Amino acid sequence: MIERTLQPHVARLAGEYPVVTLTGPRQSGKTTLARMAFPDRKYVSLESPAEREFATEDPLGFLRRYEDGAVLDEVQRVPGLLSYIQGIVDEDPTPGRFLLTGSHNFTLLDSVTQSLAGRTALLELLPLDLEEIRRFPTPPTDLDRVLRTGGYPRIHERGLDPAEWLDAYTTTYLERDVRSLLNVGDLEAFQTFLRLCAGRVGQLLNLSSLASDCGISQPTARRWLSVLEASFIVFRLPPLHANFGKRLIKTPKLFFYDAGLAAALLGIDHADHLATHPLRGSLFECWVVSEIVKQHRHRAKRPRLSFYQERGRLEIDLVIERGANLTVIEIKAARTPSTSHFSAFPAFESRLTERRDDRWRLREKIVVYGGDESQSRSAGELVAWRDLPDLAARRWD
Repeated sequence: MIERTLQPHVARLAGEYPVVTLTGPRQSGKTTLARMAFPDRKYVSLESPAEREFATEDPLGFLRRYEDGAVLDEVQRVPGLLSYIQGIVDEDPTPGRFLLTGSHNFTLLDSVTQSLAGRTALLELLPLDLEEIRRFPTPPTDLDRVLRTGGYPRIHERGLDPAEWLDAYTTTYLERDVRSLLNVGDLEAFQTFLRLCAGRVGQLLNLSSLASDCGISQPTARRWLSVLEASFIVFRLPPLHANFGKRLIKTPKLFFYDAGLAAALLGIDHADHLATHPLRGSLFECWVVSEIVKQHRHRAKRPRLSFYQERGRLEIDLVIERGANLTVIEIKAARTPSTSHFSAFPAFESRLTERRDDRWRLREKIVVYGGDESQSRSAGELVAWRDLPDLAARRWD
């Protein structure tokens, strides 16, 4: 298995905190990373019924086996264990004693914030970013193959067919998580909901329309979406919250953490089918946004990400805030560069000028497009899709 970009940050934070908590979707490589980062620590999975029963019924006896610390996998299965870990690390706050992993974000984080606040570092391991994919012997080199394959490690490690693996992943993992987090009586309806979410990737989230198309109530759609967010399948990109004196869109956009999973849910079986697919542009936007999210999270960074959109007018696909500095990014699936790709930037600059305050400074203007040649232009920087890892290395390390 390759080394993940997050691994040195896990090691660094383990030297500062008694507990490191690693979350992320199922099959994103958390267990492998944990064991690579802590090869000398004992390992136990709380997915095991016997270990889970022991930890639930006798937490002190369970933890007594790991006085020197341990890797505790899928710890959200026994959330009560965290209170006992709190007592242990309060008595002996030696850094790096425990590495906890979990796949349900709100289940785990709710327990962590109650029991381990100030005692643990929180990190997220998402599916592979492009830089990590290229560490495998035979990575995909064509954009459509990258979009279709996605970033789940097992696909690349074993050379598996992405359509088959992602279909099995949806059935095996997502449905199991749904059952454990919600009482979903109709799994077929949930599968329909999941596919409808994929069909709205990169679009403004309309829960009412989503619920209507799926034949469920809006509160149910909201709960199901929360499950997908908690399982690190989808995320909402918020609009830029600021008073620009314009009619700004205030609804978030819906994205998947893995464009390959979204493509599978859309029934795209082969990369060749993407060339003429009506949602290719949306999938490319999903890939770019999720790639930038991964590049930051895998470097233990959490900048504020948003988009800017006025009703029926100006739109900026992605805005990255770092203090007072703004990076604005437009995303174009076209393979041919065009000056029109930069047309939104002057208007956005004028909006900042009209506000007449110094809260933000526009530092970078970037267009990420589906072509192969990066260029530096007076209007901004044109970044080929394949050069996104270089951009991350230069800007965000």
